Amino acid sequence: MYPDPKNKWNPSASIETLRTRAKILKVIRDFFNTRGIMEVETPLMCQTSVTDPFIQSIPALFQAEGSKKEIRYYLQTSPEYAMKRLLAAGSGPIFQISKAFRQGEIGRHHNPEFTMIEWYRPGFDLQDLMDETDELLTLILNKPKAERKTYADIFMQHLQINPHTVSLNELQTCASEKKLSVASEIKDVDTWLQLLMSEIIEPRIGQNKPCFIYDFPASQAALARIQPGNPAVASRFEVYYRGMELANGFHELQNANEQRKRFEKNIATRKQLGLNEMRMDEFFLSALSHGLPDCAGIALGIDRLIMLAANHGTIAEVMSFDFARV
Repeated sequence: MYPDPKNKWNPSASIETLRTRAKILKVIRDFFNTRGIMEVETPLMCQTSVTDPFIQSIPALFQAEGSKKEIRYYLQTSPEYAMKRLLAAGSGPIFQISKAFRQGEIGRHHNPEFTMIEWYRPGFDLQDLMDETDELLTLILNKPKAERKTYADIFMQHLQINPHTVSLNELQTCASEKKLSVASEIKDVDTWLQLLMSEIIEPRIGQNKPCFIYDFPASQAALARIQPGNPAVASRFEVYYRGMELANGFHELQNANEQRKRFEKNIATRKQLGLNEMRMDEFFLSALSHGLPDCAGIALGIDRLIMLAANHGTIAEVMSFDFARV
């Protein structure tokens, strides 16, 4: 059902808040421009999208003039693949403030269409990128520097389990003790860990200042490289503030063959879960084969950042028009 145009023609954010948003966006651009990081733009609509089974893309049908055939494209869930193609082509450090789209994500902290900033720093490792991200957050949020904890530390602190060695049965028992119920049986450790992280741990961390969580399990590496050790860990971090995830950063994987294997695993998982099939982005894989520079990169939610900076309770309050008004 369409919303009543008589009641929802007006913006979801106040004009004063939109002025604040504009000022924050300028501060962010100045932050990167003064560091000599080039701003770029990449397509929002592409023939492929992410294979990640936990992220669902929004399709867009395209029909060329004079053609009767419709081609399925996708609105991008992030500009990551295209930006890495630019890096492989020799762009040097880059950033992008971009719209992104994700199916089914709607709520107090979610909107199907949202704004993110993504940036990449050749020559940076994970600690360098955490330092720079902390500088940006301190500037925008006017809060103390963030604390940093490992993924293992945070699980031990809040749930008294070691996420790198825990069994499926121990996770099920932990969830039961925390009165966490699920709609269907979960049969893998990572899904349980992610559920416990989002439902139990996230609401408790980063209350007074941002919190970086790093050294994720190797099985959750996504597009990050894996650091050898006992246990091996993903060179990845997430940032939380007031119980909400703000950003996700990687020391980027450069190996095209390893990335292809991860995509293949994602595709198999999607099939098991009954999700729609997603093709691998061969342009992106070709860019990795050509040579991605040693770099670290991060995606940060602009709407959530502005929501926190402006002291609002929902991201709708910092958007011109949220999903209920389009």
